Amino acid sequence: MTDLSHIRNFSIIAHIDHGKSTLADRLIQATGGLTEREMSEQVLDNMDIEKERGITIKAQTVRLNYTARDGETYELNLMDTPGHVDFAYEVSRSLAACEGALLIVDAAQGVEAQTLANVYQSIEHDHEIVPVINKIDLPAAEPEKVREEIEDIVGIPADEAVLASAKTGEGIDDILEQIVAKISAPAGNRDAPLRAMLVDSWYDQYLGVVILVRVIDGVLKKGLPITFMQNGTQHLVDRVGCMRPKIEQLPELGPGEIGFITAQIKEVADTAVGDTITTVKNPAPEALPGYKEVQSVVFCGLFPVDAADFEKLRESIGKLRLNDASFSFEMETSAALGQGFRCGFLGLLHLEIIQERLTREYDLDLITTAPSVVYKLHDQKGGVTELHNPADMPDPTQIAFMEEPWIKATIYVPDEYLGAILKLCQDRRGIQIGLTYVGAHTDSARAQLTYELPLNEVVFDFYDRIKSISRGYASFDYEAIGHREGDLVKMEILVNGDPVDALSMIVHRDAAEARGRHMCERLKDLIPRHLFKIPIQAAIGGKIIARETIGAMRKDVTAKCYGGDISRKKKLLEKQKKGKAKMREYGNVSIPQEAFIAALKMGEE
Repeated sequence: MTDLSHIRNFSIIAHIDHGKSTLADRLIQATGGLTEREMSEQVLDNMDIEKERGITIKAQTVRLNYTARDGETYELNLMDTPGHVDFAYEVSRSLAACEGALLIVDAAQGVEAQTLANVYQSIEHDHEIVPVINKIDLPAAEPEKVREEIEDIVGIPADEAVLASAKTGEGIDDILEQIVAKISAPAGNRDAPLRAMLVDSWYDQYLGVVILVRVIDGVLKKGLPITFMQNGTQHLVDRVGCMRPKIEQLPELGPGEIGFITAQIKEVADTAVGDTITTVKNPAPEALPGYKEVQSVVFCGLFPVDAADFEKLRESIGKLRLNDASFSFEMETSAALGQGFRCGFLGLLHLEIIQERLTREYDLDLITTAPSVVYKLHDQKGGVTELHNPADMPDPTQIAFMEEPWIKATIYVPDEYLGAILKLCQDRRGIQIGLTYVGAHTDSARAQLTYELPLNEVVFDFYDRIKSISRGYASFDYEAIGHREGDLVKMEILVNGDPVDALSMIVHRDAAEARGRHMCERLKDLIPRHLFKIPIQAAIGGKIIARETIGAMRKDVTAKCYGGDISRKKKLLEKQKKGKAKMREYGNVSIPQEAFIAALKMGEE
């Protein structure tokens, strides 16, 4: 049992790639969490994709014992959080379980958009923030300039910011000392009724559902009957422990401690993140303030390339859902693609990760339809419905108006690329809210842009475009600000007169023609030639707005006529022409899977 005053709970927050996971490695090493032989790069990133892409997807936790310079031993609970905007909800949960945060800023890159977003979340939770300037071993490092940036932009004093290099291990002891000195100890009453916050849950094939908890009051022991206050289910605790990062079983978890429990739960869906755990016999009078429900932002269809793989896809998606409560799915059927699932994601990176995990871990070949956002349809009778799939859009005469989701985006960009970024936001129907300069008194001034943008203009390729325009120097972060009315239409793509529902999309009326023309041009290059002419058309309702034609492959039917009468050749050509017309009427156009996938990657000219 650890004395409350010797516990420190903190998370590590930063922009993508500023060195959170590497710093976590050094802290684990410095406190002897793992031996030299057991250490690996990014210990806490345990998915293959996390290691390969060098990003953190799931927040991870680890308990360390640290003997400070004053001779006292402290129990440190560290939470490594993701930096990418798609996983911001993972960050908010981790922050709710802590009393303080280490703010990591890259000494060469300075403060970026995601840094700010995470800091503001941390300040909302009344956290003590310890700034750390990382990567001071880089030749381009400018720690003094970054110190000024932290004070100017973030607005927290940075005169005591620790200068460190997670790569070389420099400054690690100073960071540990700052954690002990600056971050406050948790409060909690051991004798009060049990209240523990459910921070995260994941599925382990040997243990069932493992639940990460932060105990606020009371004690969690093995054999204790517990209940979840939100969904009312009851369970018996059969294992209590913590991660160091290896699993270690403990007799109990007291107030202020972070650890895990298992209770023979089969479904991760039963363990709502943010729920309060209490005892059956002596329940807490009220639940802890929970987190916001996770809202899916982007929807797309996932279909197996081979229809026989549908059951395998259903099973695989079910397994993934066990470990990722933010991912939702429902069945859907498409004329072109057969049976599949309509899935909801937190953003495009989340979509990409899930798709890659399905391909990799479950060996599936998938087709993904164009990502779309959730629209609100107001019908003539005054009813409101949510539209996730463009194919479900009713007849335009029944719709009074449509609303689309908007976001508020914060973009940091070096001055030289500002014009191109402003043009991109303008092209995407953005409304400029603010433009200020950061670090104007230094040589390398950066602009901070605030824009309101429609989300459906962002989900396609906005992030990639920003990165390519600014050569990777711009950073981008966003938050949802609700729905607004828009002049939206459904654009269908017709191939040989038949609509292809996987390619239909909802677009703004002003952008429809350009988008349709672009799509027809792409498909003309992607669909192979057949023995008959194939028209490719983009249509809004009954009106064709763009068209391309794929020429027919010709069979030389006159090859066997050497010289002789011209009328014989004409007869053969006439016969061929009739045959082609008949073929076009009854022929099927087979669109290869690669063409679907390539056509859906719009805007990557």
